Amino acid sequence: MSDKTPNSDLKNLTEIDMLPQVFRKTIQLPDGREIVIETGKLARQADGAVVVSMGSTMLLATVVSVNDAKEGVDFLPLSVDYQEKFASSGKIPGGFLKREGKLSDYEVLISRLVDRAIRPMFPDDYHAETQINIFLISADLQTPPDALAGLAASAAIAVSDIPLEDYISEVRVARVNGQLLINPTATQLAEADIELMVGASYDNILMVEGEMKEVSEEEMLEAIKYAHETIKMQCIAQKELAQAVGKTEKRVYSHENNDEALYARMESELFQPLYEVAKSAIANKNLRSESFKAIKEGFVERLKAGLGEGEEINKYLVEQYFSKLKKKACRKATLQEKHRLDGRQYNEIRPIWCEAGLLPSPHGSALFTRGETQSLTTVTLGTKMDEQMIDGAMNSGYNKFILHYNFPSFSTGEVKPNRAPGRREIGHGNLAYRALKVVIPPLDENPYTIRVVSDILESNGSSSMATVCAGTLALMDAGVKIKAPVAGIAMGLISDSETGDYAVLSDILGDEDHLGDMDFKVTGTAKGITATQMDMKVYGLSYDVLSKALHQAREGRLHILGKMLEVLAETRPELKPHAPRIEVIKIPQDMIGAVIGPGGKVVQEIQKDSGAVISIEERDGAGYVNIFATNGEAMQKAAKRVKGIVAVPEVGQIYEGKVRSIMPFGAFVEFMPGKDGLLHISEVKWERLESLEGVLEVGEEITVKLLDVDKKTGKFKLSRKVLLPKPEFKGDNKPKK
Repeated sequence: MSDKTPNSDLKNLTEIDMLPQVFRKTIQLPDGREIVIETGKLARQADGAVVVSMGSTMLLATVVSVNDAKEGVDFLPLSVDYQEKFASSGKIPGGFLKREGKLSDYEVLISRLVDRAIRPMFPDDYHAETQINIFLISADLQTPPDALAGLAASAAIAVSDIPLEDYISEVRVARVNGQLLINPTATQLAEADIELMVGASYDNILMVEGEMKEVSEEEMLEAIKYAHETIKMQCIAQKELAQAVGKTEKRVYSHENNDEALYARMESELFQPLYEVAKSAIANKNLRSESFKAIKEGFVERLKAGLGEGEEINKYLVEQYFSKLKKKACRKATLQEKHRLDGRQYNEIRPIWCEAGLLPSPHGSALFTRGETQSLTTVTLGTKMDEQMIDGAMNSGYNKFILHYNFPSFSTGEVKPNRAPGRREIGHGNLAYRALKVVIPPLDENPYTIRVVSDILESNGSSSMATVCAGTLALMDAGVKIKAPVAGIAMGLISDSETGDYAVLSDILGDEDHLGDMDFKVTGTAKGITATQMDMKVYGLSYDVLSKALHQAREGRLHILGKMLEVLAETRPELKPHAPRIEVIKIPQDMIGAVIGPGGKVVQEIQKDSGAVISIEERDGAGYVNIFATNGEAMQKAAKRVKGIVAVPEVGQIYEGKVRSIMPFGAFVEFMPGKDGLLHISEVKWERLESLEGVLEVGEEITVKLLDVDKKTGKFKLSRKVLLPKPEFKGDNKPKK
């Protein structure tokens, strides 16, 4: 039985005894709005639980951590799940089951934001399985809840006995009309040219992610600093809440068994050989890995040779200590030798080669290779019917620009089963999506639904940035008139806290990502930054170092852009011959029904007769008919029909019509698509006719003139005879049939 289970004396407690003891802390934002943290009422069997509220938006965050770590685990098994309950916004989920299912991509992205900021705050030797759940339980559509998730997670730990080296929080900072705002409303956010989510402790920036509309490095840095000031206040509030609850003392744990003698021997025997490999500038990833592996295997053999009967090697500790020494040797070599593992200078970019249009059938394609990282990216152009439907508690609607990122195991020479995209793939794809979204043409210039797919074929550092570069080239190859080309670069940092020495690294390798102190991805055009993602693994990063990294990233980004433009200098002027064409016809709002027809009869008939695909939407007080066809004849035929339906008949104009029906008093003629007029028997010929038998036939095509439109009924009066020569009559001769 869990020690959290109520004991048998509970039945003797009174209702007053059962009332919760609630603790609250209020935080005021710069604009006067308030955030309230409350604990003690909900989810009391969790190790820690809080409700964070801002307006009508409420998040319930809980944390549970087991007391002991599993044997052989040398990392923190932390899971963070953010989920939005549909009931929070008064909605019922779509689909067959009508219940919340697996996390949406949006929820996964928010979970990642929290995880990346809070994971570094756990002690290095804490390896207990830990789970953080964050539920949106009440929603205010003007108060985005994702900006409160990091604060909620950290506050839940603050009111528990789970150890955390420092409290953290996250805020969204946006610039609207030149003014920086913290946690802006949804309306304000729609007008922002800077939108960043910043995670930090009181002293250090830990995580940054967001998008911008081609802003400068200084503007981005200013926004981060502004966000940090608010985060400091939120960290203080958590500390005060923990003191009020009485959770300043954390649990005692022991999750690591160390062998100091083994580590000392390994350091003595292995550090220098590891250092020699690290400084030898082996450019090939596999050769470098084999060199390190040989050192470890040699030591293991020597260790085995010295074992007594019945003794065994502690493989777990050997692996752990070897990784620690390898990281130490590589970092020292980088700082002391003034060059990188592969021999490059700190700001040097790996060799780049690109190709655009290498695949014949996709609407656009590109291959981007930088060093040992390679992305094959395709672009597909679709119709409105291909839009991505979004159905969430907070977000609903359609998306016309889609980017998917795939990371198969062979890209790193591994064997793994192919599964649905994981959190890493979703996160990397979202970063590339945000980088390129800024330069996609607006709706009135681009009627297509666009899908970009990046398949990583090789990976050794920054495959998400390769996706951005390949995506740009593929869009240009497809003929999508992007505002400007976008390139991306991943920056790293290696620092020595004792000496103060540091190195900012451009275009980092996979190894440099693992052993470094920072992974800072920056994308942008020649004009400015469009998206960024930063994760810090070290405390005490100064804004001076961050500024240096940003400016060094700009130099690298411009270098990469230059290489890309050598392959494809500008967007191709025409779509591929096999790419679909779209013509958009703007029609009056009150004519939408006429084009659709009863039960969709008219539009279905047009599609059947022409072979084109038609979608109709209403926006800005008008109708927009999107005609999608793979050949010009189908496009022309469908467009003619639509234009005919919405055209306004003009009195005095001549039309080519078709006889639809014949009556004793005349014929009904369709002189425009969907518009019939009466051709009275007296208007067929100058001669007097008793009937139309033998004169006109149903289906016959004739030329008519619109004489008049009845103002009351809207009926059309047609004439054929006015277009015929008027006969001359002599004497008493009468016109004959």
